[in-house]
Amino acid sequence: MDMLTVLPSNFGYAIFTYLYSWIMLGYLAVKVGGARKKFDVKYPTMYSDTHQVFNCIQRAHQNTLEVYAQWLVFQTIAALVYPLSAAVLGAIWVTSRFSYAWGYYTGDPSKRMYGAYGYIGFFGVIFLSISVALQLIGVY
Repeated sequence: MDMLTVLPSNFGYAIFTYLYSWIMLGYLAVKVGGARKKFDVKYPTMYSDTHQVFNCIQRAHQNTLEVYAQWLVFQTIAALVYPLSAAVLGAIWVTSRFSYAWGYYTGDPSKRMYGAYGYIGFFGVIFLSISVALQLIGVY
């Protein structure tokens, strides 16, 4: 069975969303690495007792990783039936993680809320996944 015949024709858009998320994660990781050097926080230390800005940079990356696996699952389920909608919602979520991080990087944790619009993308793919599940069990 050929994968190109199994996946929906617009699934390629979802794949580009995954690639975009990979770029975002790499960017956040590089920022943490640079902050480690700048603030002299050695591995394996996760947080600094003296540099709040380092902690904010670290948390922006860590929080993204904490929800990334869940997002991937829901993004994939949604994209199997609603590839274009899932790609748009996924792009919103990924873009919001940049906004979240840039707000956090200021050293003021409340500014991480600049990325709050990402909940549109995150909950959107969850709702689409619920729709897929309901269709599979024959509810509608």
